[in-house]
This record gives sequence, C-alpha cells and structure tokens, in this order.
Amino acid sequence: MRFRLPHKRDELPVDADSQRPTDNEAITEKEAGALPTEINAKEEIQGDIVNADFQHGVQAAQAMTQVWSFSHIVAAYILIWIIHFIMAFASGMISNLTPFVTSSFAEHSLTATTSIISSLAAGLVKLPYAKLMDIWGRPQSFAVMVGSMTLGMIMMAACNNVETYCAAQVFYQIGYTGLDFTMTIFIADTSKLKNRAFWIAFVASPYIATVWAYGPASQSALNTIGFRWGFGVWAIVIPVVSAPLFFLFYYNQLKAEKMGLVPKHESNRTTLQSIVHYVNEFDLIGIFIFALGMALFLLAFNLYTKQADEWRSPLIICFLIFGGLLIIAFILYEKYLAPVTFIPWELLKDRTVIFTFTMAGSLYIAWYIWDNYFYSMLLVVYNQDVTKASYISNIYTVGSSFWSIVMGIVIRYNGRLKWQALYFGVPVTILGVALMIHFRHAGVDIGYIVMCQIFIAFGGGTLVICEQMTVMAVSRQQDIPAILAAESMFINIGSAVGSSIAAAMWTGIFPAKLKENLPADAQSNLATIYGDVTAQYGYPVGSPERVAINLSYSQTQRLMLITATCLYSITLVSVMLWKDVNVKNIHQVKGRVF
Repeated sequence: MRFRLPHKRDELPVDADSQRPTDNEAITEKEAGALPTEINAKEEIQGDIVNADFQHGVQAAQAMTQVWSFSHIVAAYILIWIIHFIMAFASGMISNLTPFVTSSFAEHSLTATTSIISSLAAGLVKLPYAKLMDIWGRPQSFAVMVGSMTLGMIMMAACNNVETYCAAQVFYQIGYTGLDFTMTIFIADTSKLKNRAFWIAFVASPYIATVWAYGPASQSALNTIGFRWGFGVWAIVIPVVSAPLFFLFYYNQLKAEKMGLVPKHESNRTTLQSIVHYVNEFDLIGIFIFALGMALFLLAFNLYTKQADEWRSPLIICFLIFGGLLIIAFILYEKYLAPVTFIPWELLKDRTVIFTFTMAGSLYIAWYIWDNYFYSMLLVVYNQDVTKASYISNIYTVGSSFWSIVMGIVIRYNGRLKWQALYFGVPVTILGVALMIHFRHAGVDIGYIVMCQIFIAFGGGTLVICEQMTVMAVSRQQDIPAILAAESMFINIGSAVGSSIAAAMWTGIFPAKLKENLPADAQSNLATIYGDVTAQYGYPVGSPERVAINLSYSQTQRLMLITATCLYSITLVSVMLWKDVNVKNIHQVKGRVF
C-alpha cells in the first residue's frame, strides 16, 4: 500500500478501527478550553490530526472533522443528497432537450459534438481544480463550481446557435463535474474507507427517483414554456439549493481556524511572484498544450464531413497532425520541463492506479460510442414519445444507482473490490451490449432493449463503485483529490473520444445509408431528414420514408455496438491486473467520521 497515516502520539490510546483517540468524540471549543492551555490543545490536534506536510485545504478539511457536531455532519449528508437530486433532475432535462436544441438549428448530427468539448474541458479542469481545493479550501472551491454551472445554464437558455450552446455546455459540465467532485471529496474526508462505497452510492441514489420525473418535465417544457425556460429555471434553483451546504462548510472551516487548528501560512511573495507561482502550481502551460492538442485531434473526427475533401482536406490533416504533435509535446513537457506536473506521475507507479485508469477510459469510450444516439433511436425507430424514451434510456441510471447501494453494503462487509468487478461487473456489461447487436433494430420488441439495459445497469453499477474505491484504497488522504481528478480526467477524455468516434461513425455512415435506403421522391429531403430528429419521426410509421430512416438507424447502430463490444476487452484485461485490495484493513481518516 502507498498511503501513509499521520504520526500518532504515544501517550494517546488509539482505537484500531477509527485510528483516533478512544474517546471517539470531536474536540469542541468547550473541550479545547478545558485543556491545560490553548497552545497544548492546538499542538495535540495538529500533531495527531492535521498533517503539517499537507496543503492548506487538506489541513482545513482534517481540522473540520474535529469541530463538526453530529447534527452538522448529518445535515451535510442530507444537503448533499438534495443537491444530487436537483443536479440529476437538471441533467436529465438537459440531456432530453439537447436533440431539440441542435435540431432547432438544423444540426441534429452535432448532438454528440456538443458533448465532446464540454467533456474534454471538464476532465482537464478537474486536476487543477483538485489542486485549488487543496490550496484554497473545499467551501470556496464549491462556490466557484456552483457559479460555473449556473452560468452554463443561463447561456443555454439564451443561446441562438450551436456554437453558443457548446460553450454553455462547457461551463455547465465544468460546474456539474466540479460540484459532484467536491461532494465526493467531502465524503472521502468524513467517512471510513470500508463505509465509503455505501455513502457514495447513497448520495447518488436520487437518480433512482428523478428519472421518472424529468421525462414528463421535459415533455411539459417543450409543450409549454419551451426548451429555453427548461434550462433557465435551473439557473435559479441550483444556487439557491447549494447555498446552505456552502455556508455549513464555511462555518465549520472558520470554526476550526478560530480554534487555531489550521496552521497559518505566510507566502511573503510579491504579486508577480504569486502569479508565476500559481501558473507553475496549476501547470497552466501543460493544461493549455494538452487541451489544444486533444481539441484539434478530436474535432477532426467531427468536422471531416463538413469539408469538401473530407479526410483528405488540408484542414482535417492539419488538425490530426498538429493535435497529435501537441499531445506528444505535452507528455515530454510534463516529464522533463514542468515545475509542477499536471499528471501526478508518482501516483501512476502503482499498477492498480494505472489499470483503473485504462479500465475507466475504455469503459466510457465504449459507452459513448453506442449511447450518444440511443435516445434519438428510441424516438424514431421504436416510435416512443419523449417521456417513454427518457424512461428507457435511463434504465441504466436507475439500475446502476440502485445496484451501487447493494455493492456498497457488500463492500462494507466483504471488503474486496477486484472480484466483484472481474466476475460480475465486466461480464454482465459485455453481455448487455453484445445482445443489443442482435436486438437493436426496427421491428424488435422494445422489451428486449429494456432487458439489455438492465444487464448493463447492474454491470455498470458494480464497475463505477469499484473503480472509485480502488484508487482511493491505494492512496493517502492528501492524494485522494489528485488521484480522483486524474481518474476523472481519463473518464472525461474517454467520453470525448467515445463521442468523437460516435460522431465520426454517425456522420460517415448514417447519411450514406439514408441516401441508399430512401425512396427516390424523398432524396431531395435527405439533408433535412439527416439534420432534424423531428423531421425523422414526423414521417408516419410504416411509410416508405420512415422504413428507410429506421433501417438506416439500425445499420449504423449495429456497427457502433460491435465497436463498443470489442473495446470492452480492454476493460476486462485492466480489471484482471488490479491488486486484490481489502478496504476493511485500511484506515485513512481521523475525527468524527461515518
């Protein structure tokens, strides 16, 4: 194991389960005053709880676990659950409304493209954001992410073109993933490792309920206030609901600081020195090089059909070459030149960490290849309305959220991570996706699609919870934000790559199949049919045009599913190479924890 516990003072008896003083109570202001001197109280806490080698934000989090009252920590978990409920509701509506936004600009084919840049940006921002949390503090960083998410939803409501909507998605995704990340880190700071899987699954459980609500809500918004207010209402709700948790975080951090539990740091730097310091500390040069390289490389897959010469276009060739060279330059810069590395290289020496990253990356690449146009297929090929299509496309969300709770309980008592993923999670996921190769086409009973989604939900619920727990189990508390941020970066890059492949396959295959299958009198409408999902399901069921559209969907989706199924072999091999970690034997955090 590569984690390191803080130093233990010999004169204090320690409970083996919690690794803290056996009184099992947080030190309050009243108790601190009862100690011989305030200085002794400060030294006692800092020596055993607050690690002097850690950064300010981590030290503040460690100190906060000593001043939390039981009612405050319970309130924090309840508020986290409520925020997850609102985020799940908002996210579901945004996903449902996105095809209608792109179609309103006659750009339905860009449905996948809108998620590529936003996923990439969210993944790249996560590592410097983890650093910001460690340096600045959890509450302040939480507020920044609420602001980013709110700004994104305001821009969605006001957008007049696909470009603005894509920019709005960037701000929204950065805020959404950052907010979720902050709450996950809070759970990591305040829970024992063996219980952490359950608590992470518990606060994500609102997704079980919201899936039944945002389908009808999306349909109602389209029928009444329109998609713009369908976005705009969340720009009001999110900051209002998030405010109590921010003040609860901030109150307890100030309380710890007033009690002298958080060491004070004086930088003595000038303004210019501070600018240079933080440019280096957040590795802004490395982030810029990598973001530009990935953006150029991935956009080539989405824009090639818009060029007259397609893949032979000089623009697309330049995107691929310069994007690839910038990615290589980033690796060399990080390895040999960066003062502070963007990627935590020292954490990548553990094989479990490396292969958790490859497992997560391959899992999300495969997912986004087959899932990006699944909702549209339900509307068109299976002739489902918005509400029913939302229910079916979110079977994964409901099933995986429920199964994650079950897995959290199993891990609490079993302690193992590798075997659940290897013998259940990966095989069941592969089974569900592979079966859809056979069932996912026009004329098949929708019940078979539901069955496949249930398989994928149970497999995915196992893999997602094991994937997060595995990297935390081999890390110190100081390293958990960085290691989870790096994992999230691989997930977001995987999502962007998967969406890029999906967009490339869709734009390269679907219009060609439409041209091949549409009757002669409908060929003049090919561009409209290709670019607008409402035009696609606007043709009567059974008409020659609708039959041709359905066949084109099925032929395209079959190739996407075959590609995704093959990629799951990487997921399987990666899990096989994990260490057999038992979280019941690992103790990371002290203080008042669940």
